[in-house]
Amino acid sequence: MLCVGDDPLPSGRLRPCSPRCAAMARRWPPLVVGLALLLLLSVAASSVVAKTDQPDVAALNVMFESMNKPSELLGWKASGGDPCGDDDEWKGIECSDSSVTEINLSGLGLSGTLGYQLSSLKSVTKFDVSKNNLNGEIPYQLPPNVVQLNLRGNAFSGGVPYSISQMTDLETLNLGKNQLSGQLTDMFSQLPKLTTMDLSFNSFSGNLPPSFQYLKNLKTLDVESNQFSGHINVLAKLSLEDLNVKNNKFTGWIPSKLKSIDNLETGGNSWSSGPAPPGMEKESSAGSSNGRDDSGINGFAIGAMVIAVLLAALILLSVLRRNHSSPVSSHYYTDESDPISLMNHSSSDLQAATGNFSSNRQLGQGTTGCVFRAKYADGRVLAVKKFDPLSFSGSSDFMDTVNGIAKLRHTNISELVGYCSEPGHYMLVYDYHMNGSLYDFLHLSDAYSRPLTWDTRVRIAVCTAHALEYLHEVCSPPVLHKNIKSSNVLLDADLNPHLSDCGLSFFYEDASENLGPGYSAPECSRPSAYVMKSDVYSFGVIMLELLTGQKPYDSSKPRTEQCLVKYVAPQLHDSDALGSLADPALRGLYPPKALSRFADCIALCVQSLLRCVQRTISNRGMAGYLSNSQRSDISDW
Repeated sequence: MLCVGDDPLPSGRLRPCSPRCAAMARRWPPLVVGLALLLLLSVAASSVVAKTDQPDVAALNVMFESMNKPSELLGWKASGGDPCGDDDEWKGIECSDSSVTEINLSGLGLSGTLGYQLSSLKSVTKFDVSKNNLNGEIPYQLPPNVVQLNLRGNAFSGGVPYSISQMTDLETLNLGKNQLSGQLTDMFSQLPKLTTMDLSFNSFSGNLPPSFQYLKNLKTLDVESNQFSGHINVLAKLSLEDLNVKNNKFTGWIPSKLKSIDNLETGGNSWSSGPAPPGMEKESSAGSSNGRDDSGINGFAIGAMVIAVLLAALILLSVLRRNHSSPVSSHYYTDESDPISLMNHSSSDLQAATGNFSSNRQLGQGTTGCVFRAKYADGRVLAVKKFDPLSFSGSSDFMDTVNGIAKLRHTNISELVGYCSEPGHYMLVYDYHMNGSLYDFLHLSDAYSRPLTWDTRVRIAVCTAHALEYLHEVCSPPVLHKNIKSSNVLLDADLNPHLSDCGLSFFYEDASENLGPGYSAPECSRPSAYVMKSDVYSFGVIMLELLTGQKPYDSSKPRTEQCLVKYVAPQLHDSDALGSLADPALRGLYPPKALSRFADCIALCVQSLLRCVQRTISNRGMAGYLSNSQRSDISDW
């Protein structure tokens, strides 16, 4: 008889059971067998269970795949592995017990992206992938408790993810020498430990965020070689020891306190000369603390940020519940006393710039006319909308339209820069947006060669919502658009949206016919029924396009799936279905909670259709068409 209660032989085999052990075994056989099984199971388990926390392993697996499985990362695996184990060494990985704590991959020539699962690395305090060839947008999902974050010297593009604002332990942030652009979101108020920040050699623009003033422990700030503008008074009260603001577009005066910094670089800007006016620094700093500059962009988060989607919901609720008798702000709107400066082009000038309105220069055609690309000898590129001569009763009628459109000034509305008013020639001249329309980007290009990331899609939705809010809420009287669709959302070089065809609603007597299939709200069967909520409905369809990557109407699909809203809207509150509805081009790179909030915003927009669906279900007795929870959600609207 063999017994587990005695010492084993040197060979590892169990010794024959001693008389004492055998007697115990005869007395308590179930107990002995049970203990033996437990012992064997524990040994077996210890031989196969990895030491490293599984969320850490999964995050590194995804990161390795996203970087194209580089041979430089010795020991790394695309699946499984044990980076913190005694027998499995992964290059650049440091651990404490079972947790990954440091990732040091600087200067290895790595390419690809960082993946979408880095937020699972809860114990990582140092993340350094500097001096590589990594590209794409900086992922929203970053190690949440990181102390040192170094992404310098790569090819990252887009903006700074809002998730960085939640890294309360962050001490060093280095994003220098990338291809980052746009305005910095006002998100730096909750980084009390930040001592070093390097944003140099990018293409950031706009004012320094007001929340910079809360970086009380910041010692080193480098923003060299960007396109920042405005003053730098927000830095005046910081205890900086090194400050580099060279080669930007800063103006105003350098605060006196900053002049005492030993390591100060300020060249390559447009500083004001002479002494600063008394109290200038204090007033300017206070004036910037509202968190919003003239462009209207600061104050909301972009990309995959849940806060951005919630802001969009607030905007939509405001538009949907608008009180027509409430006072209207004039923050963007220009009243009739304001001068309007537009260039009056001759028809011959525009004819030459468009190659005699060549079909090769045609950008689009709609109810209001054709749009052509105009290129001038000095390199300027503009967009020219050419109307049918019979569209207007004469020059006076056309100039009334020009003056009305010229008053619409918003950063996310295509800007009118000129016109042509000659007998038989009526044209509007706009800024040209090089990336074309959102429709083309989503549906006519290769989604995998020109992908729109989740952050970019959220930004497009929020900025377009701002434009719609401006037309409905700020303009007095409110401006109906009547032609909101993805082909009228134009994208500039940074993929910022600009709503076009504003101020031309008088052309659209039958909005449903003009919008085309898939965009018209159910109440738009009669021209007189078109209201502001109809614009909002069409905007909801655009959001659905951003969510799914699908066309608003596709006759090639099965009949029940041809109309995107009718097919998708009933599933917007089905968390299981929502993930399968997301655009495959996103490759799952989005926060699930943000996706759900995005769907909530869409539901607010298209609720009129959902009510129609609900009535249809009720009338036909289709109790199984929606789940109980979905019917409850719809009835709440």
